[in-house]
Amino acid sequence: MKALLLAAGRGTRISRHLNGNPKCTVDIGNQMPLICYTVSQLRARGIDQIAVVTGYRNTVVEKTLAGKDIQFFYNPFFDVTNSIASAWFARDFIRNDSILIMNADVFCEHELYDDILTVKESPVVFYDTTRIEDADYKFYCENGEVRKYGKELTPEETSGEYVGIAKLAKDFTPHFMEQLEEMIRTQQHSVWWENVLYSMSDRIPLRACDVAGKFWAEVDYIEDYKRIMAYVEQHNGQC
Repeated sequence: MKALLLAAGRGTRISRHLNGNPKCTVDIGNQMPLICYTVSQLRARGIDQIAVVTGYRNTVVEKTLAGKDIQFFYNPFFDVTNSIASAWFARDFIRNDSILIMNADVFCEHELYDDILTVKESPVVFYDTTRIEDADYKFYCENGEVRKYGKELTPEETSGEYVGIAKLAKDFTPHFMEQLEEMIRTQQHSVWWENVLYSMSDRIPLRACDVAGKFWAEVDYIEDYKRIMAYVEQHNGQC
């Protein structure tokens, strides 16, 4: 299992609170940057091959991870593309291996990493059924599969909020890469990387795994960051 962390975005919704630094570099306590915490959690579970796709203020991310044996890829078009382009720049890292792909600004409690890594299904995305009304990116699921997705789903159409993490098994990644290459070739570079999975779901079902009961947060707004800090403080600095 490899892990790919996507950290190219500008994070405009919260950047003014972070002095313009990338969201994944926020301090989550004891001078621990979020992305360093994530790397440590992955390494503690035997994932040694970790890559990060940078873009906005790439040198800040690289400096934050200095000395941690991380492979870096750079998306020079981060300001005019979406995460599908970031995945494409890391295509040689993804190809022909089992891989965990996640947004680098996602915080997960350590038990959630255990749960995620024990899931055997593929391709599988993770969502939280306790978040409906305030969900940002939403899934509607039936029989454990994603049927609808997007920010515009109504509460009645929403099964839960997407966590920002997916797992792809080794036998699936060649199919994923073929579709990714085709979408980039046809100039579909303004969509999320997950759209590759959505576009294949008519022939390869996209499984959905509920993480309800475990704490996680994606640093989109200052309120998200405050929730993370409150969680860490409640657990005496232990994530």
